[in-house]
Amino acid sequence: MGALPVFRWRLAPDGYATRRQLRARGLRPGGQQVAAQLERPRRRRGPLIAYLYRIDAAKPVRPMTPARWAALAKANAARRRCPECGRDAGYVIPASLGMCVPCAFPDSAAA
Repeated sequence: MGALPVFRWRLAPDGYATRRQLRARGLRPGGQQVAAQLERPRRRRGPLIAYLYRIDAAKPVRPMTPARWAALAKANAARRRCPECGRDAGYVIPASLGMCVPCAFPDSAAA
């Protein structure tokens, strides 16, 4: 296609990894461009493509700071709060309901 080397699925040489593989090693791409790609042929649709990055150019994952932990906890708490009754549901409110289960189905909660 372009200047990128293209490898068949599971046949990439050593030294390349996907984002998930980098993350499993505690690394991140670190601003580098895509170095290669994998293609897996599919019969009905187009091929599946995975982008590869060079492992030697990857950087370590940045550690979570206390401020980032606090922001993440606040965001997760907001996902648990019901907009109807205002209580903490104790679980993430389903997007399909938009409210906690007792507010969405008041008749079945009383039974």
